[in-house]
Parts: sequence; C-alpha cells; structure tokens
Amino acid sequence: MNSDPKLERIAKGNALALCATGTWTASFAPVLERMVADAEKLAGGSQSIFIDVSEVAKLDTFGAWLIERLRRSLTQGAVEAQIAGLSANYSSLVDEVRRVRATPVIDTGAITITGMLEQIGRAVAGVAGTVAGLIDMLGAVLAACGRVLIHPRSLRLTSTVHHLEQVCWRAVPIVVLITFLIGCIIAQQGIFHFRRFGADLFVVDMLGVLVLREIGVLLVAIMVAGRSGSAYTAELGSMKMREEIDALRTMGFDPIEVLVLPRMLALVLALPILAFLGAMAALYGGGLVAWLYGGVEPEAFLLRLRDAISIDHFIVGIVKAPVMAAVIGIVACVEGLAVQGSAESLGQHTTSSVVKGIFFVIVMDGVFAIFFASIGM
Repeated sequence: MNSDPKLERIAKGNALALCATGTWTASFAPVLERMVADAEKLAGGSQSIFIDVSEVAKLDTFGAWLIERLRRSLTQGAVEAQIAGLSANYSSLVDEVRRVRATPVIDTGAITITGMLEQIGRAVAGVAGTVAGLIDMLGAVLAACGRVLIHPRSLRLTSTVHHLEQVCWRAVPIVVLITFLIGCIIAQQGIFHFRRFGADLFVVDMLGVLVLREIGVLLVAIMVAGRSGSAYTAELGSMKMREEIDALRTMGFDPIEVLVLPRMLALVLALPILAFLGAMAALYGGGLVAWLYGGVEPEAFLLRLRDAISIDHFIVGIVKAPVMAAVIGIVACVEGLAVQGSAESLGQHTTSSVVKGIFFVIVMDGVFAIFFASIGM
C-alpha cells in the first residue's frame, strides 16, 4: 500500500464523503495541511458529511488533530460531520484530541454595552468563586483542627516546627530591618512637619499609636504575604504538578491535615511574634531619629511614649495578627492546590496568591479598624 497520504471525495448523492488513506503523521505535515485546507471548502449544501478513515495506515497526534479540525470545519448548523471507519487502535487518540476545545476568538472590535455587562458578570462570578474557595478551605482546616484536638498525636509537630522556623525565625532580619526603617521615616517626617508648630514632642504620640495599632502589624503582614504566602503556593503547586498530593490521597492521608494544617499553625504562631518584633524595631528607629534629628532625648521620648499609649493599643495590634495570618495562609493554600500541570499555571497562581493575600490583609485591617472604633478601643 502506498504510504503517501490522500484525501479523496467520493460521490454519494447529496452527501459529502471524504476518504482518507495512507500515512497521516507529522512527517507529511505540509501535504496534509494543504489537503485539509482544500477539503474545508467543500461543505456547502451537503445534507450529511462523512470522513472515512478506515484506509489510514498510520496516525499520530498531528494527523488526528487535522482530522478533528476537518470535522469541526465541515460541521455547519444542524449538519454535523461524522468520522467513520475508525480502528480501535486510533479511537482513543481521536477521542482525546476531540476533548481539546477550540481557542475562543477574542473580539477586538468596538466595545458594546452587552460586552461590558458580560465582563462585569464574569468578574463577579470570579469573585464569588474565590470567596467560595476560601470558605471551603477554611471549613477543611477547621475540620482538620477538630480531628487533631480529638487525636493530638496526629498533629505533625516536626513539620509545624520546621515551617515555624522558615516563617518566623528566618524572617526576623528582614522584618526588623524594614520596620526599623519605616519607624525612622515616620519620625523624621513627623518632626519635619510638627516643628512648624513647635510641637516636636507630639511625634512620639503619632509614632506610638501608628506603630502599635496599624503600621506595625499591617506592614509585617504584607511582608509575610509576599514572602511566606508565595512560598506556600509554590510548594503546594509543585507537589500538585508532581502528583504528590494525589499520592497522599491514594495512601489514605488527608492533604489538608498533612500539608495545610502545619503551615497554617506555623503562620498563626509566627505573625504575632513578628508583629511584636517589628513594632519594637519601629519604635526604636523612631526614637533614634527623634534623638538625632529632632533633639528629643531618649528619657523624654520614653516618658512621652508611656503617657501617649496604653495597653489597648498593643492589644489591638496583636489581636489582628493571627487573623491576618489565617487569611494569608488560606489564600496561599487555595492558590497552591489550584495549580495545574504547567509552569505557567504555577507562576500565575503564585502571583495571584501574593496579590489576593495583600488585598485581604488590607480589607481585614479596615474591618478591624471599624470594629475597634465601635467598641471604643
């Protein structure tokens, strides 16, 4: 049998019948492309369309896709092209190619009201899907916590301590450095503007309240979202790509209990510690600048700071920390488990994890500000 590929038209009344013969593989790509392109123009006026592939001697993925592309091109309205004579050896290959959806055509024309409404609807649906995923993960983590409370020996203590070291101990230098510099900047700007009114000392009040209530914990949470949240997403995404999570399920382990819960516990424990260290570093940096730049002696700074702040300011900042840590951890784990089997998907979900984590941290900070203001703290 001649191995050269052919695509011949067979006359069958009002029906269009095409017979494919020979070898349909990538080695004959130019010839196959021309034949399929010519055959795609023959659909007009046919009541039924058949593509006979019983005489195809050899078929690979490229040839199967061309046959499927031809079938889609010849399908018009109620007339659907049929592939006939498919051997058992190649049926699974053609079925797999058929599952590949055609790339949607992006309309680059004029913007219409219908198109804008469609985009808004898709955006709202995407937000609803994100919130549903976060709630689902929260429920799974709470269920895993309940099982651990009932059976404490099931807690992965070694994994929790390992992640605590990665999230907390190794993050101390960068957190202390950044918050120290932020404290210096706040103090310098405050002194620069308060000096016009002869109220240099009031910079201590501003620094103490801002650092303990807002700036300290918020800045640390944003750094943790960028540092640890992205790491969680990348780790879980890599496991998903290598099918390690599926292997855990096959062995009877719960991935939430084995992978997610230790990371969540480490993050919830680490963020209050980092927030405290960051607040102390910011106050120290602000005090140093107030002394060297503003002429406020350390003794006067400490006395004014003691009068300006109370334990309520400290409590407000520390209470926010574990909640923000839980939000960051849930977002990071949801995005990590949503990774598909490609490096592009891993990069997209890692970026999405950082952006969503920072967004929800700021939203939670606003919610806490309203709540504490309503109860007089």
